[in-house]
Amino acid sequence: MRTVYKITAYVIAAEVAIQAMAIVLTFTGLGKWINEGNVFDRSVMESEELPFPEIIGIIVHGINGGLVIPVLALLLLIFSFFARIPGGVKFAALVLGLVAVQATLGYAHVPWLGALHGLNAMLLFTAALHAARRVRPVTAADTAATTSV
Repeated sequence: MRTVYKITAYVIAAEVAIQAMAIVLTFTGLGKWINEGNVFDRSVMESEELPFPEIIGIIVHGINGGLVIPVLALLLLIFSFFARIPGGVKFAALVLGLVAVQATLGYAHVPWLGALHGLNAMLLFTAALHAARRVRPVTAADTAATTSV
């Protein structure tokens, strides 16, 4: 279970990196598309067509941030109860809390909160990495302690 916890925490960190890549892909593509003379307005948002190929980044960002990462964070917390990692539950709860804050900031639709959304993403990335790195190899003393209890 320790390995599952560790892998899940690393996957969360990787997903946060994918989030950053996806949103930058979208805005870079949007900038190129606008420089070609196009206009991004409400009609583009309501259209069934994809205006430029890089818009897929915003779709990935939405699915990852709204579903994949929250589910992974919840699983990390569940796994933490069985992994018996010192501080594992605490850091898994921190990751889940940061995910909740991240979702709140992302769905708030207040422009200045976007800056906090980006900052919180870095905190989430760091917390997930720290949670994964807390997993230490099991020693003979650890094995003896768990079997004698």
